[in-house]
Amino acid sequence: MIEHFWLGMLIVFIAGLLNGSFTLPMKYSRAWAWENIWSVYAVVALLALPWILAVGLVPNLSHVYGSLGWHAFLYPALFGLLWGIAQMTFGLSINAVGMAVAFAIVSGLVCLTGSIVPILAFRPADLFRPAGLMMLVSMPVLLCGLALYAKAGALRSRDQNAAQTAAAPQATSFKVGLALCLFTGVLGSAWNLGFAFSGDTLRRSIQFGASPAIATYAAWAVVLSGGFLPNLLYPIYLQSRRGTWRSFGHGNWPKELGLGVAMGLLWLTAIVTYGIGATYVGKYGTSIGFTLYIAATILASSGLGIATKEWKGTSSRTRKLLAAGLAAILVSVLILNLGGLFPNSR
Repeated sequence: MIEHFWLGMLIVFIAGLLNGSFTLPMKYSRAWAWENIWSVYAVVALLALPWILAVGLVPNLSHVYGSLGWHAFLYPALFGLLWGIAQMTFGLSINAVGMAVAFAIVSGLVCLTGSIVPILAFRPADLFRPAGLMMLVSMPVLLCGLALYAKAGALRSRDQNAAQTAAAPQATSFKVGLALCLFTGVLGSAWNLGFAFSGDTLRRSIQFGASPAIATYAAWAVVLSGGFLPNLLYPIYLQSRRGTWRSFGHGNWPKELGLGVAMGLLWLTAIVTYGIGATYVGKYGTSIGFTLYIAATILASSGLGIATKEWKGTSSRTRKLLAAGLAAILVSVLILNLGGLFPNSR
């Protein structure tokens, strides 16, 4: 069991790294507006690929769904819808404040709701057992790191504005982006809650012959379908209002289309990998595993933010705050993994 716990945590960590990098292709989009590339991402990641995986790999999928009552789909789909709204605003927040800061602020709020709610809903007593206590200890450390990170982000905006002539519009953009991040963070963990409430689908899929890892595809198809509609409708609205729909099929559209598809592949791979890792972790997969997933996401987005020069032109103080924030996040990851030393608590 200890080996399965740590194997699951390793898989979850890799999933977080993938999730932290899924928006990277957007940085290389030149001909398309945000709404163009995001609509491609939504179709690929939230509709096409999840159902291809579910139909193609889950044995007797129609029988699995047919044997479940409507209540088995209600919460997963509803949480998916709420997450879909948050995912849409997340894309806008990245444009406003940058990949690194958006991931950090959103992830802090997501971590609070996404890790605590599942364990309180299904196993509240476990919160005060050793593995649960490790999660409680790690969360203040993680939030402290995120606070330092957010402060570094605010200073970064000020430092970079000071070096440019048009500083005022960018300061306003950061404030708007910060508001979007806060809104997104409140609803951003809903996809994990949707997966946590998909227990009936997972168990029935296994009964019909699916492995525990493959069974997760049947759950994700429902959750992500709930999130598909808002992620498609809002970009379509923007394309209609701004006339950016004309970009499809013109200019260097194959490259832009490929970037959108790459975003979808990266993100869905992260989500599917997280589901598999959470299954190996065990009953704490959607709580302890989710906290690790968020921490790994922040580390990946931070590294890519630095690599793509989001922090170029910042002061020494700003970079020190960034380093301190990342160090605190790494410490939280180490604390979380200490839960593997307490097999009896799982």
